[in-house]
Amino acid sequence: MTDDRIPMTREGYDKLKAELDKLRGPDMIEITKRVATARDLGDLSENAEYHAAREDQGMLQARIDDLSNRLARAVIVDMSALPKGTIAFGSKVKVLDLDMDEEETFELVGPGQENPDKGRILTSSPIGQGLIGHKKGDTVEIAIPRGTIRFKVLEISAASV
Repeated sequence: MTDDRIPMTREGYDKLKAELDKLRGPDMIEITKRVATARDLGDLSENAEYHAAREDQGMLQARIDDLSNRLARAVIVDMSALPKGTIAFGSKVKVLDLDMDEEETFELVGPGQENPDKGRILTSSPIGQGLIGHKKGDTVEIAIPRGTIRFKVLEISAASV
């Protein structure tokens, strides 16, 4: 993992912080109780409930560590200070897919706010990275896992993040 800063809106930061607080509090207490209850069932070497609870506890701790890391690297972005007319974090971009002849709209967001089904993509995604810095009218070629896509930038506005 890199030491890069992660741009986030206040809303995105607060959402991740709330999830972290829930994981560290009620969720960790619940799983700790499960481990203790399973431990009381006897021989740990053949205790499937104990091993499942310990595995769940490890996965929960990994999620806590991931969120803690992301929040520690977070930079709250002032949406009003972003450049106008250039695609950047927080932009809503309407593009024409030149190969499919279809219009698509993307909002470039930070972690915790992504929702690809609604066009909300991470700035760190291949499409997000490919669009950043471009202006209305630009033709952009972006390498993605399944090949290359070509977009013409039709509109740029502030996203509703």
